[in-house]
Amino acid sequence: MIPTPASEIAARKLRHVEACLLPESQYAGVTTGLEAVPWLYRALPERNLSEINLTTTFLGHTLKAPVLIGAMTGGAERAGHINAHLAQAAQKLGVGLMLGSQRVMLERPDTAATFQIRELAPDILLLGNLGGAQFLLGYGAKEASRAVQTVGADALAIHVNPLQEALQRGGDTNWTGLTARLAELLPDLPFPVVLKEVGHGLDAHTVAAVRDLGFAALDVAGAGGTSWARVEQLVEHGAVISPDLCEVGVPTAQALREARIAAPRMPLIASGGIRTGLDAARALSLGAGVVAVARPLLAPALDSAEAVEDWLANFIQELRVALFVGGYSDVSAVRASS
Repeated sequence: MIPTPASEIAARKLRHVEACLLPESQYAGVTTGLEAVPWLYRALPERNLSEINLTTTFLGHTLKAPVLIGAMTGGAERAGHINAHLAQAAQKLGVGLMLGSQRVMLERPDTAATFQIRELAPDILLLGNLGGAQFLLGYGAKEASRAVQTVGADALAIHVNPLQEALQRGGDTNWTGLTARLAELLPDLPFPVVLKEVGHGLDAHTVAAVRDLGFAALDVAGAGGTSWARVEQLVEHGAVISPDLCEVGVPTAQALREARIAAPRMPLIASGGIRTGLDAARALSLGAGVVAVARPLLAPALDSAEAVEDWLANFIQELRVALFVGGYSDVSAVRASS
């Protein structure tokens, strides 16, 4: 196979960024379902807002709030600036960060610098990221380890995105045997591995199929936020030409409930349309260990690390206030109520 020129890869990455900024990249008729999740209100909470404890542990790392910056981009110079700003904000606030897909980095080592942010964020929980379909196309433990080691990551996310790939020109559309391939792969990896969707949701059948394979956590990445099916059509056609198909997915709240039933002891990341601190609180009440936020941080990340920090600080304060008025002293108390 003839490698894709680096300039074309960079251009496509930037088109993804530009498409994600468009309102048309978001689900039009499907919501996360989090808005319907009840939240307690205590007129006498018997708590001190300043003492609400948001600290949590995830994948063996302590976070100052149960928040990850979700996977976004890499592979182009502008994408490198985005990742640098995200990393600086994560370090300042003590939250985690998941990198965008590193396939481009493995195939084009000259793009590695756009993912290498460890010097800017030496203390954060950092997750690398590769596509699941690549492990049916020749990738193995060597490539997974290289993705982690090159950026100094603590763990690896393996993302699954069949709808996105099906609507992408030249996408990977043969997914036969991937569950068995992952079962072979995971025992050979010396670091935690997270299975994640990209915004169309993990369903109960999938969770049941992978719960005993050795994943350290699952990112349900539910429907209701960014539709990567829509993103691909915006990149390819300049418009969403299959709007009904692009609305397919498992809403975030439903995905959390199904995952909790199918794998009751599996740590969960809630992502997909998480936009406010109250969204985060409701996701925690459904059993999430942490929440991940991506699209709301994209525009700030194009600006500066300070803009990312400001957005996240407000988000975290909203989460703190939600726990306060709900009468919760800390994150573990919210989870215990689920």
